[in-house]
Amino acid sequence: MNFSISNKELQELNNICSLDFPKYTSQLINWANQNAQGTRPRMVGQLSDLFPEYCSVADEITLEGWKKWYLEKYPDAISNATNKIFGQVKNLQEAIKLVNKEMVEKWVEDLVITKTYNGLYVQKAILSKLSSIKNLSYRLAQPYEESMGIDGYVGDTAYSIKPDTYKTMDRLSETIDANMIYYTKTKTGLKVIVED
Repeated sequence: MNFSISNKELQELNNICSLDFPKYTSQLINWANQNAQGTRPRMVGQLSDLFPEYCSVADEITLEGWKKWYLEKYPDAISNATNKIFGQVKNLQEAIKLVNKEMVEKWVEDLVITKTYNGLYVQKAILSKLSSIKNLSYRLAQPYEESMGIDGYVGDTAYSIKPDTYKTMDRLSETIDANMIYYTKTKTGLKVIVED
């Protein structure tokens, strides 16, 4: 199902916009935040799919055996990853020169105030519009539901609402047990795609 929401329907949302940061600086700050776990719950690592495969064929499970098995299977992977990551490191080295305390404060305020407001306002507008189209009630998710990636319900159906750019982002093995709604901001409002 596709539909649009006009700027008139969004009202105040159009008066609030995210700050623009110099290229790469927001990403650098976000990475630093992930390392510090300042805005996230403690993350638990997961085993890769390859290590259990190695374990199932190895006579003895050792670090050297794992390394040898992996490098035989993927001989260029480490070199290719190193080159790709190092290219990004060079970009970040330039960006870090632009970061000062005032920029970090602006970034935190933008994340905590502006982006939270925009995201929740958009979610509410989309759920409200979808509920009127389906002639069902809606509600925003409870905190325990949010921790599962659910943003709200229309009738008994759970929805996760993401900007269209979410589809192109590399996400850690994130699984959301809800119907997806993607939106694109346009000059005239929002374009919304509901995956039912």
